[in-house]
Amino acid sequence: MKTGIEEYVAIKNNKRMAFGYTTGTCAAAAACAAAQLLLTGRPVPSVSILTPKGIRLNLPVEESTCEDGRAICAVKKYAGDDPDVTDGVLIYAYVEKIGGNEIEIDGGVGVGRVTKPGLDQPVGNAAINRVPRQMIREAVESVREDLEYENGLRVVIAIPDGMRLAEKTFNPRLGIEGGISVLGTSGIVEPMSEEALVATIEAEMRMRAAEGREYLLIAPGNYGMDFIRESGELNLEEAVKCSNYVGRTVDIAVELGVRGILFVGHIGKFIKVAGGIMNTHSREADSRLEILAAHGALAGADTSLLKRVMASVTTEDALDILAEAGVLDTVMETVVEKVEFYLRHRAYDRLEIGAILFSSRRGELGRSPSADRLWDILKNQKKRSKGGQE
Repeated sequence: MKTGIEEYVAIKNNKRMAFGYTTGTCAAAAACAAAQLLLTGRPVPSVSILTPKGIRLNLPVEESTCEDGRAICAVKKYAGDDPDVTDGVLIYAYVEKIGGNEIEIDGGVGVGRVTKPGLDQPVGNAAINRVPRQMIREAVESVREDLEYENGLRVVIAIPDGMRLAEKTFNPRLGIEGGISVLGTSGIVEPMSEEALVATIEAEMRMRAAEGREYLLIAPGNYGMDFIRESGELNLEEAVKCSNYVGRTVDIAVELGVRGILFVGHIGKFIKVAGGIMNTHSREADSRLEILAAHGALAGADTSLLKRVMASVTTEDALDILAEAGVLDTVMETVVEKVEFYLRHRAYDRLEIGAILFSSRRGELGRSPSADRLWDILKNQKKRSKGGQE
């Protein structure tokens, strides 16, 4: 059966990649089908859903049952070529009649509950975000209007595999317990969506700010997390992974109104920031060796040494060459100064910002001018935080 998503593709790295549709779209479609089944007594093979992106989909209904005055329908999630853990999962909607004339929406088995402030939904609510809630409500309201039914309906979204899948998501870190979230702002999944990753980063930063954290600790990836863990002085549980999105992370921090952020980054990625590169993914830019060579030249390295740096296979190898020549410390002094310069420029000096750079072989390489102060603030913040008393 054609759903309507087949004609939408993205070209990434010269490959055609298929679009998909979100858990929110599936929940709305399942709720639409269940409402029709409940009010007519007849199951429908498919439902038509207009997504917020403007793409209309015709989604097959995988299961339909009606028992004890409650209709139950399921729609299967399709993620296209996006690496989504929910791909192929059945999203269920249970719809029943209630008093009044409202449409109530809640989460059932496998849909997480919000336990910390600062997320899309208030504490205690099911983790069904605002746009999916709106889609579910509009889908069910459309059925009510078509069938001229004026009384209330209760919709419960359930994802039986949700508790298992939640372990593969950021939900436990975000304070969403008991399952996964029902997400999607456009209703459509674009393959390898940068916006989806940035939205996850923003959600965690927003939660930390809502908890009263005025200063945030940021690490691009696992290496940074390991460095923080081994230091033993900062709260690893509060560190936010920003992946390659350094610039977007700074933007979010400014928007949230936090007072400062400290990045802890591996030299292999963060050397790029010294060149003003705010997305450190290799497909966006490289220039690692060029930047090191430029700072080597500022430190007085001769042409033959700079050629060796430029011929290095890895950043770590280039550091070894600079260390052999006795200029590594000088190079790192100017590198971290430049890193902080570009970070502050991105933030328009609206928050205190700094960085610590390290390597896998050599440990810490350098701290930008503001890093020591931010480290001390975060260390004291850990002592004051719940569970961090010493």
